[in-house]
Amino acid sequence: MSISPSTPITGGTQTGFTSPTYTITADIAPSIAGKQWAVTAVGGTQANVDVHTVSKPFTIAFFKPIAPKALPAPNPVTGVIKSIPRNKYRRVVRKGVNCAANTPDIAYDRREWDIPAGADSYEPEDLKAMISVANGFDWQLSSGVGDTILSGIM
Repeated sequence: MSISPSTPITGGTQTGFTSPTYTITADIAPSIAGKQWAVTAVGGTQANVDVHTVSKPFTIAFFKPIAPKALPAPNPVTGVIKSIPRNKYRRVVRKGVNCAANTPDIAYDRREWDIPAGADSYEPEDLKAMISVANGFDWQLSSGVGDTILSGIM
């Protein structure tokens, strides 16, 4: 299955938000090796949350390697692969914010997958388990991460 999220996206639990949803529309990614979506509407209760505009972006982008690397052949004598290349995939959420009156900036939420070449075909179940536990961790701790970013208390 390719990266093509359905809309609206159901947001993770956050203190002060009730049933958050995010309506997205396809946008043009800043790289040929990416896909991007802009948040065009929010639902549920999330007071004062802005949707995407040019001056205050709210986007989600996913990037794959421009030239994916394959596992090289092992040394014919030792059978060892000396250097294993890696493929990096990234997800980036950008959200325009104001830091103070008339002081705009952009906040980022980045996630990167750093995958050794060959693991995708030799042990795909282990990669799926890694993604599964990471997504479960993020979903389970969504509210706690939001609170920690605001309070500085873990």
